[in-house]
Amino acid sequence: MSINVAKSAGFCFGVNRAIKMVEELLDQNVKVCTLGPIIHNMEVVRDLEKRGCRAVESIDDVKPDETLVIRSHGVPAKTIEEIKNNNIVFKDATCPFVKKIHNTVADADEQNDIVLIAGNSAHPEVQGIMGHCKAECYTFNNEEQLDEILNIILKKKNKNIKIVAQTTFDTKEWKKCIKKIKNLCTNAKIFDTICNATSVRQNEADLIAACSDFMIVIGDRHSSNTGKLFDICKRQCPNTVLIETSDELDYAQVQAANKIGVTAGASTPARIIKEVLDTMSEIKSGETNVNESFEALLEENLKNLNTNERVIGTVLSIAPNEVQVDVGRKQTGIIPVSELSNDPNAKPEDLVKIGDQLELLIMKTNDQEGTILLSKRRVDAQKGWEKLQEKVESQEILTSKVTEVVKGGVIVIYDGIRIFIPASQATATRGENLEDLLGKEVQFRLIEVSQHGRRRRAIGSIRSVLKEQRAAQREEFWKTCEVGKHYNGVVKSLTSYGAFVDLGGVFGMIHISELSWTHIKHPSEVVNVGDTVDVYVKDINEETKKISLGYKKPEDNPWEILKRDYPEGTVVKATIVGLTEFGAFANIIPGIDGLIHISQIANKRIDKPSDVLSVGDVVDAKITAIDFDKKRVSLSMRALLPEDEQQAETAEEPEAEAAEETAE
Repeated sequence: MSINVAKSAGFCFGVNRAIKMVEELLDQNVKVCTLGPIIHNMEVVRDLEKRGCRAVESIDDVKPDETLVIRSHGVPAKTIEEIKNNNIVFKDATCPFVKKIHNTVADADEQNDIVLIAGNSAHPEVQGIMGHCKAECYTFNNEEQLDEILNIILKKKNKNIKIVAQTTFDTKEWKKCIKKIKNLCTNAKIFDTICNATSVRQNEADLIAACSDFMIVIGDRHSSNTGKLFDICKRQCPNTVLIETSDELDYAQVQAANKIGVTAGASTPARIIKEVLDTMSEIKSGETNVNESFEALLEENLKNLNTNERVIGTVLSIAPNEVQVDVGRKQTGIIPVSELSNDPNAKPEDLVKIGDQLELLIMKTNDQEGTILLSKRRVDAQKGWEKLQEKVESQEILTSKVTEVVKGGVIVIYDGIRIFIPASQATATRGENLEDLLGKEVQFRLIEVSQHGRRRRAIGSIRSVLKEQRAAQREEFWKTCEVGKHYNGVVKSLTSYGAFVDLGGVFGMIHISELSWTHIKHPSEVVNVGDTVDVYVKDINEETKKISLGYKKPEDNPWEILKRDYPEGTVVKATIVGLTEFGAFANIIPGIDGLIHISQIANKRIDKPSDVLSVGDVVDAKITAIDFDKKRVSLSMRALLPEDEQQAETAEEPEAEAAEETAE
């Protein structure tokens, strides 16, 4: 019993790049949509959908707050233009090898060239290529279709012919077609654009299938390159099956096979390949006479996938976007900055130094490019996960910095793991600005740590810690609180009747009448939310634990200022603020108005004050009397006239008492 897994099985460079681009955006809590499924593998697409990435059919379906990702297949030039014209934020994950084809066909002369594209005309990659070609173009999927096209274009003399191929086109079919073109079109310019990884994958599958009695091709049935792999393997091994997941494995076929070959399409994730191999191991383990080397063979082939394997790497160089390490293999180890730490603001040079030894997880090996994609943050996360589980049970208070403010909450990084703190658990009270937490050290405890397969999440609460702290503050406050004691408090909210102040775990209220010595219509005329204020306890209701606070300072009392600075006989500039039949009211200082009786306005009889004065006039007047008990001030303009002018006709004063009452 033997098993042979193709080393080239699994994600190709372009697909891996596209998936990584989407995952990085999702890790940053960016809303993501893709123009069509990101790859032809519904298992992967469904996994990304669960994380918030949705596929759209056209750019009209893109929401204003979403970032559009163009998949590795690429799109026509017109689509890119429409995306830009509509000011859509987008990331282009078109495979570099596909882009090269775009540039090749775009260079074709519109008048003198004809472009032939080897590929499936219904495939999005081919449609994208056609969308970059301004010259006359045709597509063919096999030698028969090519014959039909040649019958047309050979009649068009003086035309240059350029031929390109879909990156995943069948290499054997391509060779047959090219041979025919060279025989019939001596002026044809041929661009071999089949991806090298595709060639390697197809050749390897062909060789493995030739020496297998049961061949398994793993991949989505909508995947073009997976379909071609199946056709290639079927020619060599009639007992070939195409499956999408391990659930489709036929137990009888696996048990009956002696030599099993396995390959997978470019859009098949390594985890699905591993699940298939694990399932075969379970099937074989049920046999009584299993070849003892099967498990070892399986383990070796799993290792060949180069995923989920930990290695020790030594840092060789540090760049702004990646760190290169030596992992003791021929390939160059690369840690992208996004895989170095969960902190998006961290700089590589602050995290590692040349010569440091790091424990790393292999995410992908690319033999064609000679690189190994590695992750440090995933190893750190795996190690820290069990610790987090323990901290949920212990309810230990943790401390970390808020690194991001996201929709619905904030993110803190603890032991390399992203902890989500919902808005409802991020502040002491609802409605507080989450942006104020960004970059600050906060205390929190974990309230949930869960694992569902490959999905993990950790949720924390700042509020639960604040709640305990405030309870302790309240207990301490009531031990020492007494009438007359001063506190520095923070204004937390305003109402039409006063301001609520946080005294440190306990709230007190300043009534609107206590905010100012002068009349105000709303507390916001004096204080704002967030202000630090000096208050004192005016009254305590022991039963309800309600506290009334004083804010006005005695020294700011306008009557005290009047007593100190404006004794009787003082001449002031007063502003007329009201007129009655018996006199005029004038403002002396903020909070105090005095009455100028009609008899004290002029040295002659007047019918009414409005004949001489208007509201807003500023006049010189003398303070003639102050009654501090009744809070009344009498003023006289007439007293400031020369003595000979004061002896004039006097107005009657029958309503002087009423005037005084009104002045009050």
